[in-house]
Amino acid sequence: MPSKPAKSLETFDNPAPHRDYHIHMEIPEFTCLCPKTGQPDFAALTLDYVPDRRCVELKSLKLYVWSFRDEGHFHEDVTNRILDDLAAAVKPRFMRLTARFFVRGGIFTNVVAEHRKKGWKPAPAVDLQAFAPQSNVRG
Repeated sequence: MPSKPAKSLETFDNPAPHRDYHIHMEIPEFTCLCPKTGQPDFAALTLDYVPDRRCVELKSLKLYVWSFRDEGHFHEDVTNRILDDLAAAVKPRFMRLTARFFVRGGIFTNVVAEHRKKGWKPAPAVDLQAFAPQSNVRG
């Protein structure tokens, strides 16, 4: 039986809840409709998150994203709605959704929305370049 679009998001247990780690997903074929004209809008979505106890299951994410194809949404609305739904399902430590909409009327639109678990703070970044060996070769 072929797959159908769905608004439900499935999750699974985080295999490493004891550490912060970054999950990066690229969704290059997002589509919805312009609520004013009914014409299709196309976007590349980038999802970045630090899971807590749950992770989003990929097939359900694909079907969820597909469910917007025939719906009218402003760019800002659909980006925030997707982030809210994902954050409600996964309850991540941190989540960022970047929506890069392709040109419409000569204008590109990028919308970035974030969610943070109350009290969560990222660990300081580690600069590995500081540990790179210095070359003694002289030219």
